Amino acid sequence: MAGRLDGKVVLISGGARGQGEAEGRLFAREGAKVVLGDVLDRDGERVAREIGSSAIYVHLDVTQPADWQRAVDTAVRSFGKLTTLINNAGILRMEGIEDTTLEIWNQVLAVNQTGTFLGLKHAIPEIRKAGGGSIINISSIAGLIGVGAASAYQSTKGAVRILTKSAAVQYAKEKIRVNSIHPGVITTKMVIEGIDPEARRMFELATPLGREGTADEMAYGALFLASDESSYMTGAELVLDGGYSAQ
Repeated sequence: MAGRLDGKVVLISGGARGQGEAEGRLFAREGAKVVLGDVLDRDGERVAREIGSSAIYVHLDVTQPADWQRAVDTAVRSFGKLTTLINNAGILRMEGIEDTTLEIWNQVLAVNQTGTFLGLKHAIPEIRKAGGGSIINISSIAGLIGVGAASAYQSTKGAVRILTKSAAVQYAKEKIRVNSIHPGVITTKMVIEGIDPEARRMFELATPLGREGTADEMAYGALFLASDESSYMTGAELVLDGGYSAQ
């Protein structure tokens, strides 16, 4: 039986753990060739090794244009083309406006917002050469609604949402689809380390489905957007938050 991503070559930033790792493993099982990019070299190399010949790891600091170009070149050199990009890398800071230093602000913007822009900028030329494809930007429900903290993080995720729509309109005629995923609170290391346990419990209680999401659940959403099953979907928001933002 053919995989849902047969013939796809996917570059995933933040692919060493969490949602990026789950996406890489699932996509390879569904027939894709996968390039995992991250700054966590040991973890990324381990994940690629465990996936097998369908995956390769490359060091990728998403704030650095040269790293992006090397990652894209690695995909093309290793697997012949690039059809799909997942801008997954991100960092979380929970400070409110007055507690956010300029250093924190710039750090979060560099990774979450500029990193996404650079991914688009460097991947699109090769996706164009492949005859089109899919780009998936990982935003957040924090890019849709206010949560009362995480000011820098929220700002970047809102920017990713609008950048997604801008790119979708720009490149639709070239058969390059661009969509965003908006997770709620997902049980990953970033969330465990970045959000106070009591705050996580409050989110859980306020979520209609009554629990946090999993990285695998996010990966299945990305699988749909990366596959040809979503061929008429671009500039859209896929919200995976257990109903939190529906209230």
